[in-house]
Amino acid sequence: MCNLCPRNCGADRENTLGFCGVGNKLKVARAALHMWEEPCLSGYNEEGSGAIFFSGCSLGCVFCQNINISRGKAGKEITVDRLVEIFFELKSQGALNINFVTPDHYVLQIIKAIDMARERGFDLPFVYNCSGYVKPEIIDLLDGYIDIYLPDFKYMSGELAKKYSMAEDYPEYAKPGLERMVKQVGGDRMSFNDEGIMTRGVIVRHMLLPGCMEDSKRVIKYLYETYGNDIYISIMSQYTPMPGIEEKYPELAHKVDFDEYNELVDYAIELGVENGFIQEEEAAEDSFIPEFDCTGV
Repeated sequence: MCNLCPRNCGADRENTLGFCGVGNKLKVARAALHMWEEPCLSGYNEEGSGAIFFSGCSLGCVFCQNINISRGKAGKEITVDRLVEIFFELKSQGALNINFVTPDHYVLQIIKAIDMARERGFDLPFVYNCSGYVKPEIIDLLDGYIDIYLPDFKYMSGELAKKYSMAEDYPEYAKPGLERMVKQVGGDRMSFNDEGIMTRGVIVRHMLLPGCMEDSKRVIKYLYETYGNDIYISIMSQYTPMPGIEEKYPELAHKVDFDEYNELVDYAIELGVENGFIQEEEAAEDSFIPEFDCTGV
């Protein structure tokens, strides 16, 4: 019975689908160099992060930009052995790291794959790129396996989390989960190579949603007052309304005004945030959504 994520759905994923939308076999929709992460992960000369996009997700965000994979529709089932091969293939293509995107429901297989890869001498950093809706005990399992944590911190408001992600308890899990991540690889444990590429550390992402400025400020304030420079904060402007969202959520049917985004950035600066990433205005116009066509799988 699966209770890997806070949903505790108890599904027998050998025979049925969990809340995450997938069974117990690894399902991957894309494995390729990804240029659109923070520069210290993707590189400054278009080297790329070795992103492995897993199918399924424990959240149900109404604004999800990766809906084809987040509900488990797109992707190909693979073995743990094949996942290890993908690590080496991405490294041969020049990947700076191996980036597990939405990996929570496959954490046990991922741990096994990392052990197998390291036995064969694999030496790139592993990135855990997640929604932030995680059980702290799962992060404890990853101690010694993950070099870089890249979680979202979507909401401080349980009401907003319930409305937009069907997860009223999101803040209750995001806080202790992040605490465990920082304890493992944050603060004075963070490191970068000579080219400025992160090899160990924590980057917390927050994307401003239309009409949610006050909650976003609460998120940034919490992150900075709790962790200071022990983490990097990535403030994102790239919210893109998906087709049909105006029917049930008309308030989300437009992009964030860039003046609003600048207000949030200015707020972070006024608080004293120094370790951070921001996006240029063009980012809201660019597509950060790759093709989930099983490339590299």
